[in-house]
Amino acid sequence: MRSTPTAAAAPAGASLRPVRLGLRENRLQFTLLVVVTAAVGALVGSERTTVPLIGSETFGLTSDLAVFSFIIAFGLTKALTNLAAGALTARYRRKQLLVTGWLIGVPVPFALAYAPSWGWIVAANVLLGLNQGLTWSMTVTMKIDLVGPARRGLATGLNEAAGYTALGVTALVTGYLATGYGLRPLPELVGVVFVVAGLALALLVRDTAAHVALELAHHSTPPDTGEDTGWKATFTRTSWRDRSLRGAGQAGLVNNLNDGLTWGVFPLLFTDHGLGLAAVGLIKGLHPLLWGIGQIPAGHLADRVGRKPLIVTGMLVQAGGFVVALALLDRPLLAGVLSAVLLGLGTAMVYPALLATVSDHAHPAWRANALGTYRFWRDIGYAAGALVAGVLADRLGLNATVIAAAVLTAGSGLLAARWITERRPATPVRRAEGHLGDGDGSAG
Repeated sequence: MRSTPTAAAAPAGASLRPVRLGLRENRLQFTLLVVVTAAVGALVGSERTTVPLIGSETFGLTSDLAVFSFIIAFGLTKALTNLAAGALTARYRRKQLLVTGWLIGVPVPFALAYAPSWGWIVAANVLLGLNQGLTWSMTVTMKIDLVGPARRGLATGLNEAAGYTALGVTALVTGYLATGYGLRPLPELVGVVFVVAGLALALLVRDTAAHVALELAHHSTPPDTGEDTGWKATFTRTSWRDRSLRGAGQAGLVNNLNDGLTWGVFPLLFTDHGLGLAAVGLIKGLHPLLWGIGQIPAGHLADRVGRKPLIVTGMLVQAGGFVVALALLDRPLLAGVLSAVLLGLGTAMVYPALLATVSDHAHPAWRANALGTYRFWRDIGYAAGALVAGVLADRLGLNATVIAAAVLTAGSGLLAARWITERRPATPVRRAEGHLGDGDGSAG
């Protein structure tokens, strides 16, 4: 008997087409979303190398905590936006939120390039956090909507690979531009290209509500009778009640704590040991570049061998990266490059596996909220890392900050090993028995 999920009814006048779940079946839309994610990552990459040095050299900030305040502003805003994004998908289409995120990001490169005071830089990072929270949340959610359960690891790996590879390349480019043309304004104005491209492409993306409706209609198990799928209940379930989701959340938080800490600390640490802007740009670019590229095989591997082995191993590899940074500091370029390699590869192992774990343990009826909650805790790590780094660096020095990061990361990996269990959902029907519209309605 044919069935057509009513939640995905086509808008009046829309062309009808079969709706399928799968990477191959949705390759054009998936590829478009990959390019959008690359623009998202490139925008934040445009400030990775230069902004900590703008704080210390251009505006004369002497406190490390004050320098890292822009990362705290970015992390808190992005985390809260991630949390709100999950709830907003119940009221608004994914595409609407994606386009809104890009509109919010339009002033960012201009503010970074021409800010008359440090307060403007911090304000620009509030806008950047809003932009990143909405755009990155929607691109990853929409990709998961398109591919269904069977290829979530690969889908999240491709998504994050696009974003962080672009971030790394932009960090490299801005480092070299800063060497030749100064810290401002040219390196930051590169971001204008990414804002224009991201907004234009977002307008071409089709919404994925019909794909969510299809997965819900054919999901192997319905939500528990009487189960509260609202935002508050999902936040509690994802943050604490579900052991595996709790394990994923803490690992995500510590992973981004590392990134927030290195974002602020490494440019200052390695310039203090004699490296120039080009070398710092290489170190700051190499970390996310490997993080990005490595997520494609890591995401595929997570679908083959499971999520947990990659998560635990990746956290321990990252801890080793911090150890190497200090152990070889008398040769700062070698220390920075090897540390960036280990941090990048370790993060590549962790990132898609964590997203896939959350998707595995969340029913489609509340998955968007679960992903938003996980991404909230993960991106709180940016602010936590910058805060920890600022306090420890001001009181104990940059070296002590790196040691603290190594200990926290190893401990997080052990907690993940204890808390996370594997759950590989059955693959639902890949094609609807009937035709659905493009799915401009809301779902999730």
